[in-house]
Amino acid sequence: MQIEQHSFLVTGGASGLGESVVRAIIAQGGNVVIADLNGSAGQALVDELGDSARFVRCDVTRGDEVQAAVDMAEKAFGGLQGSVNCAGIAVVQKLLDRDNNPADLESFSRGVNINLVGSFNVARLVAASIAKRVAHDSHAGATVENNIDQGVIINTASIAAFDGQVGQASYASSKAGVVGLTLPLARELARHGIRVMTIAPGVFATPMMQSIPEKAREQLEAGVPYPKRLGNPNEFAKLVTHIIDNAYLNGEVIRLDGAIRMV
Repeated sequence: MQIEQHSFLVTGGASGLGESVVRAIIAQGGNVVIADLNGSAGQALVDELGDSARFVRCDVTRGDEVQAAVDMAEKAFGGLQGSVNCAGIAVVQKLLDRDNNPADLESFSRGVNINLVGSFNVARLVAASIAKRVAHDSHAGATVENNIDQGVIINTASIAAFDGQVGQASYASSKAGVVGLTLPLARELARHGIRVMTIAPGVFATPMMQSIPEKAREQLEAGVPYPKRLGNPNEFAKLVTHIIDNAYLNGEVIRLDGAIRMV
């Protein structure tokens, strides 16, 4: 699927990995609806990028708010061809604290709800929009040929899905759930010509990572075999645009991590 003149919903698109994806899609002639909780950053990005971008304040766990973002894409750009879900949080807590008190269940659930349920919520509403468009085109007499890309849904997991560390129970399990969504959704949506892919990034130079102490960041960089540095958000965006373009990528999870394996 080409990006030019096609439209995509990017959640978490006001900063970090999502912002890089937004910029990459628009640079290649596409349109983007930015869905994010950060209204000031999202609107500032739209003001910078112009008519090819729209902003909707959106909590990915809320069906009505995600639907509003989908509706915005349909109204502003005539429909959606895909989504890139970058919205997520990192919950850090051990199962037991130093005094053997149990972890906070609400914190665990919040991470799973945003990272996993939020990914499913975005996927279901974007897929419905694309499938209805395809069905409408078919009923109107347009020929929907076999093996022609109709849409692509890209989710963001993490290497923590495979290499979860102590204190990452919520984060790792929620991201493992995103990995688990990939193949079943790809198989189900194949009849609509919609592909489903997941990227599992390693340690990237995002605002979240910049907030940690310099010594800890240096240790993470040292753990990456090559290149021995944090990933650049534009490298994540390059993979997203390649997935959109490459129609044979479907139902798979791609690690983007410089060969790091967390221990």
